[in-house]
Amino acid sequence: MNRLVSLVPMLVLLVVIIIANVFYVVSETQRAVLLEFGRLKEVDIKPGLHFKIPGIEKVYKFDARVLTLNTETERYLTVEKKAFDVDAFVKWRIDNVGTYYTATAGNEALASDRLLARARDGLRNQFGVRTKHEVVSGQRDLLMKELTEQVNKTALKELGIEVIDIRIKRIDLPQDVSDSVFDRMNTERDRVAREYRAEGNKEAESLRAAADRQREVILANADGDAERIRGEGDAQAAEIYAKAYNQDPEFYAFYRSLQAYKEAFANKNDVMVLDPQSDFFKYLQSSKKQ
Repeated sequence: MNRLVSLVPMLVLLVVIIIANVFYVVSETQRAVLLEFGRLKEVDIKPGLHFKIPGIEKVYKFDARVLTLNTETERYLTVEKKAFDVDAFVKWRIDNVGTYYTATAGNEALASDRLLARARDGLRNQFGVRTKHEVVSGQRDLLMKELTEQVNKTALKELGIEVIDIRIKRIDLPQDVSDSVFDRMNTERDRVAREYRAEGNKEAESLRAAADRQREVILANADGDAERIRGEGDAQAAEIYAKAYNQDPEFYAFYRSLQAYKEAFANKNDVMVLDPQSDFFKYLQSSKKQ
């Protein structure tokens, strides 16, 4: 009895091992093939619990989800022999699991390498029939569409892989070309800047000349107006003086003499040499007599 009890764990372990080797599970995210003595017996096994014969049949499972393959930077030439460094990625998944296993032995790394080689060939062909403008912007969407269709057709037939999409992440000029283009752009921008500065200086000189001409015209008109107003004032003053003189010549003469005395004796440091009998002292002498 004790011996039978001690054998129970071994029997349970044996049963577990047998079940593990007899039954297998395929999940929703997997594709699987069943081999019998190394030959394909059943392909595209549906998700669920399945039975196999240990030692005779063998199961291989593969990831059925959409996978992403990033390409390394590659250089491609356009129809004008202009070089571009291109980064791209490929979205793919297993479509025909039998063809996939036959072509790659279920090795995902091998499948990625072969798919990458076809994607590179497709990019090279697409770039080779387009101009640099078309690959950069003009026909970029069309390029990726045609590339996806072309690579998908080949990959389905040869690898059992469906190519869902191929996208170009980046298109750059090679570094040596980028440097020369940058230098050329710098030179062109400097030339344009010099032209703008020259045009600005020319326009500034023109504006300054116009302003100077306008200033001279304004000053000339102002001087003319000043002379006219001054002349009108002098004429009006002369008219007033004449009317005052005609009303009382003696008083007018006396008033003018007082103005002359005031102006002549305004500075005490001035020295004047005059004849005391001159008309200048006429009213001073008459005041003494009174």
